[in-house]
Amino acid sequence: MAWQREAWKPDRSIGEMLQDIVGNVQEIIRSEVRLAKTEMREEAKKLIAAAGMTIAGAVFGLYAIGFLLLTCVYALSLAVSPWLAALIVGVCVSIIAGVLVAIGMEQFRKVNPKPERTIETMRENVQWAKDQTK
Repeated sequence: MAWQREAWKPDRSIGEMLQDIVGNVQEIIRSEVRLAKTEMREEAKKLIAAAGMTIAGAVFGLYAIGFLLLTCVYALSLAVSPWLAALIVGVCVSIIAGVLVAIGMEQFRKVNPKPERTIETMRENVQWAKDQTK
């Protein structure tokens, strides 16, 4: 029976084991924070790209309005030729603006502000910590 008691005797004290567990949990939390920062940076890059396309679309939209207004001026002041040319340009710029805004909005939809990987690993870490305390 004496040898069985020796088998149950831990190499380290409970305090040392708890200290190691706390240290591991702290390192896991630090790692999760780093992962969350990385994920947020990636999503911010997507957001910036989407904003750039949307802004470009908006700029082209403003030009379209300018050309369409110019078309109205030509239509009122002259007969056919100059306003028809301005109308064609205005319609083309409007189409370009619409395409750019549509692309930008599609990119906005792809941005996920929730750090999915971090949430999943935090769940795993919580489960691991619960398993360690049993």
